[in-house]
Amino acid sequence: MIDRHSEIALPKRELKRELRRKTRRDFLIAGLATAGAIGGYKWVTSARPENDAPWPERRVLNFDGKLARGYLSDSHLMPTYSRSEVGYLKPNGDIGVEDPIDEETWRLRVVTGKGSPMFNLRLSDIQALPRTEMITRFCCIEGWSTIAYWGGVRFSDFTKKYFRPDLKLPDFVYMSTPGEDYYVGLDSKSAMHPQTLLAYERNGKPLEERHGAPLRLVIPVKYGIKNIKRIGTIQYTNTRPGDYWAEEGYDWFAGL
Repeated sequence: MIDRHSEIALPKRELKRELRRKTRRDFLIAGLATAGAIGGYKWVTSARPENDAPWPERRVLNFDGKLARGYLSDSHLMPTYSRSEVGYLKPNGDIGVEDPIDEETWRLRVVTGKGSPMFNLRLSDIQALPRTEMITRFCCIEGWSTIAYWGGVRFSDFTKKYFRPDLKLPDFVYMSTPGEDYYVGLDSKSAMHPQTLLAYERNGKPLEERHGAPLRLVIPVKYGIKNIKRIGTIQYTNTRPGDYWAEEGYDWFAGL
């Protein structure tokens, strides 16, 4: 006589053993993976610094920058939007714009190179150049974005007006707030991009102080950390300039 109960119980016991074996194996794999991740994190964070970041992180950031530079061109335009899509722009960051400013006494200092003229411009000098409107996405490095509506002057038009045409355009552009509390470095290719603006209007009205009045940079091909508010100095240079957030370990190029 066949004991049917023993036939059924045997596979169940084997199944339980197999489940226990797989559970132990999966736990071991997960433990090794976790240990590897922790070890990798400790290795990266304890690596020697290179330009204010652990060297493995800096190498990855530099590689990302090279990819973004290779992709960037005047024909690579960021999407534009309608006025109905314009959203709320959080006035993130107040470094260099904490104090009120007298727009009547504000001047933009423009340094075009050794042996070249230096300009101290009023806002009216900039507003005299061809005006451009642009509705693009503003992307913050914190992970949020919104659609913003700007008015101002293309930086390429500004450069044609104030940089000597007989000289080769330098490789970089440096911009800072009046007291140099905040500053950014740009490659000339990005600065001369057709969507890079020196903006003095937002939503069809003069800039508010919290958004960088009287003049700020709007550069949609870069993260918000490059969109400097209240510009006080613009300098053309062949030496790669300093950059506030790059010196805190962020990517110098900061391209989208």
